[in-house]
Amino acid sequence: MATAGNNLSEYNIEDIPNGADFTIGIVVSEWNNDITGNLLDGAKSTLLKHGVKESNILIKPVPGTFELPLAAQYLYESATTVDGVICIGSVIQGETKHFDFVCEAAALGIKDVNLKFNKPTIFCVLTDNTKQQAIDRSGGKHGNKGVEGAIACLKMLALKKSL
Repeated sequence: MATAGNNLSEYNIEDIPNGADFTIGIVVSEWNNDITGNLLDGAKSTLLKHGVKESNILIKPVPGTFELPLAAQYLYESATTVDGVICIGSVIQGETKHFDFVCEAAALGIKDVNLKFNKPTIFCVLTDNTKQQAIDRSGGKHGNKGVEGAIACLKMLALKKSL
């Protein structure tokens, strides 16, 4: 497993660009909200820690992970100028293939929004086999993937700005 031995919340603070000039949207799934709420807390606190103004963080809930790509697209198309979007979700394996369909649709949809709008649209979706794995990656023993999503967004925005 990719996170075995790794803490998603550990990083070198000096490597993270200042986000004071950016407006960042966060679309967050209401499904598995005990997990996605923790991921949201990690992402938001990391953005604030790195200079993004609270008024420049736009948080929009959506019913589930499947809806994340369209919600990100809505943010980019809205009157508000958003520099990047973090898509937060959690899908836990069940007894049917529903897991596979939702995970693939979310991943491909988020990728498509990245390319369509030429803006960082971050895949911050946990795709775990068990609830415990999701807990471990949303503030548990493996840290918080929301932190990782915020850092990825800031780094991609800084890369684009530097080119």
